[in-house]
Amino acid sequence: MDDTRKPLAPIKGRGSASWVAGRYEKTIAIGEDDGWGSAYDKEGDPERLRTTVSEERARSIISRNNSPDIGFSQSVNPYRGCEHGCVYCFARPSHAYLELSPGLDFETKLFAKTNAAEQLRIELAKPGYTPAPIALGINTDSYQPIERDYKVSREILEVLAECRHPVSFVTKGSLITRDLDLLASMAKQNLVSVYLSVTSLDNRLSAKLEPRASAPHTRLKTIQALHEAGVPVGVLVAPVIPMITDRDLEHILEAAREAGAASAGYVLLRLPHELKQIWREWLELHYPERAAHVMSLMQQMHGGKDYDSTFGNRMRGQGPFADLIAQRFAKAHKRLGFGRLGPLDSGKFIPPRKPSPQFDLF
Repeated sequence: MDDTRKPLAPIKGRGSASWVAGRYEKTIAIGEDDGWGSAYDKEGDPERLRTTVSEERARSIISRNNSPDIGFSQSVNPYRGCEHGCVYCFARPSHAYLELSPGLDFETKLFAKTNAAEQLRIELAKPGYTPAPIALGINTDSYQPIERDYKVSREILEVLAECRHPVSFVTKGSLITRDLDLLASMAKQNLVSVYLSVTSLDNRLSAKLEPRASAPHTRLKTIQALHEAGVPVGVLVAPVIPMITDRDLEHILEAAREAGAASAGYVLLRLPHELKQIWREWLELHYPERAAHVMSLMQQMHGGKDYDSTFGNRMRGQGPFADLIAQRFAKAHKRLGFGRLGPLDSGKFIPPRKPSPQFDLF
């Protein structure tokens, strides 16, 4: 049995084009058009493909990891799923834990942790808590479009600012500039750093890869706005995709440096779990003439497989093509004078006070 509902064509405004089944699903639904348009509307889009947001109460909010190739030990994710719809997002397979599709469900069925700030206060106030920089919105973007209405990221940031707790961001969302008042104040205390993720400078390609994320030129303006406000900011060229976006590597670095980025990094395309199928489908819909070549290069960089999850290899790959990308990046990095964003200060942390029925006297 086929485990997807086959698309007729790419869906405008969406990265994925089908409901790829999650690896934990016990039953699989397949949509078939009877020729009268019952499964698809006049434009060929699946019916009712609107973004829905469910509110949930988080029982815990700080996630911890000890991965040797990740530069943070703890993170907070305000949302599950991401409306940006980036087809290449490594977090898509996480929707399978909810028995939802890592394909279209990931970008249309979202969850907002509306008590995140409240729960964060509780966890920061625990006697055994040891402060270390929190990466805000790593699994899914903290400044995706629904943040305009829910403001969960803003509420979390307010708690962190109040407690003088260090925080870092990786985002594609220009909405982060809404919070410049908090970010600029925290930057003066060495409590914040931001990386803007830029995949391509080609607007048409960006619209196919990451349909609801900020446009490339908007992300560059966001870098400039953060820089001018005194917020340490860098650029992350991610993901680098062979034969699709790799030609933009140096151009992105040049444009970001001119906008004020002080640091730079890159990550190769990662294809864990169901993302392999989602990505192959996207290639066949948008670049059928080069799909085989792209996947051949991916396999060359991952020991003959679509993806190698081994620490150290999963972000950079191996082999001649991976080495070439690394050399190009290193050369441009040096030529443009990029440095590093300094470590954030965890020594200023003040635990939040527990709510008291008698209120504060002073």
